[in-house]
Amino acid sequence: MTNISITPVTKSRITEVDFDNLGFGKIFSDHMFVADYYDGAWHDYRIVPLEKMSIHPANMALHYGQSIFEGLKASKDKDGTPMLFRPEKNIERLNRSAVRMCMPEFPLEDLLEAMKTLVLMEKEWIPTAVGSSLYLRPFMFATDEYLGVAASTTYRLMILACPSGVYYSKPIKLLAEDHYVRAVKGGVGEAKTAGNYAASLYPAKLAREKGFDQILWLDGIYNKYVQEVGTMNIFFVLKDKVMTPAEDGAILKGVTRNSLMRILKSRGIEVVEKLISIDEVIDEYNKGNLIEIFGAGTAAVVTNVSSMTYKDITISFDESNWELSNNLKNTINQLRNGEIEDTFDFTMRIEEPVAI
Repeated sequence: MTNISITPVTKSRITEVDFDNLGFGKIFSDHMFVADYYDGAWHDYRIVPLEKMSIHPANMALHYGQSIFEGLKASKDKDGTPMLFRPEKNIERLNRSAVRMCMPEFPLEDLLEAMKTLVLMEKEWIPTAVGSSLYLRPFMFATDEYLGVAASTTYRLMILACPSGVYYSKPIKLLAEDHYVRAVKGGVGEAKTAGNYAASLYPAKLAREKGFDQILWLDGIYNKYVQEVGTMNIFFVLKDKVMTPAEDGAILKGVTRNSLMRILKSRGIEVVEKLISIDEVIDEYNKGNLIEIFGAGTAAVVTNVSSMTYKDITISFDESNWELSNNLKNTINQLRNGEIEDTFDFTMRIEEPVAI
């Protein structure tokens, strides 16, 4: 592990923060982690005061989109010890995204140590209200200054820390989109790259203008197989099992998705991963088998779906039947707060001093 140099702030901004009204992703802690890639290796690991950056107008990330990111949460257990939730999975996914976007991987142990160090420095910024957390945003982008279409030779990796509240404060109404698509097999749907999210903004804007909160994305070949909901993975709760779209190269390998599936299977609930057509969803609803739909992701954890519309068909769900999804969300939150025993080895307590 390369040493991390530390430059602390002279005065914290934490007293300026209203922890009862955090929102999501708008408030940033005092420090950030930075590392730079050049000459074929990562260098200059440092934690410095949060500040703006100066970049050249020809920065290649601005022109050709070599930019990836991750999202994970730090919390505290009942004793006040900072905890991370499956950080190694986020680091592994960041590196898979890097490979797909022709960017350098970051050593797993080094990035884990950087996260731990930053969280320990910012532990007073970890909110304790239910559903809140210190959201960590590792991201990497190209830094070459060149207007030629090629992979950059230099990069920067940074980690921001944001004390954040609940992402979705209410159930959402979905529009199954049968024109615009999010991703196709062979594309970059599995990569957590900035361009995926930019491409989703216009269809999402059109959906909101129609009165919907988010889009249920369908596949890009047949326009009938369910992929994701907004920026989350999706689950369908039937009377006898739970279904979720199979990982096929076009959807994100969600850490929360994987965690929920492990919890469900540990309870003896059948989880089916397969191609799920929108027609099958509607058919299961009409037969009375489909009880609820929910999205799953790091920021929201679990988000209930109140209705889904596909063309001229709308199916609605009764809040009184959201027992399983609410239980799963509570389980994840309780694991993150150390309120229940972690039999899955999901959480990582940050107890020992690291390179400070």
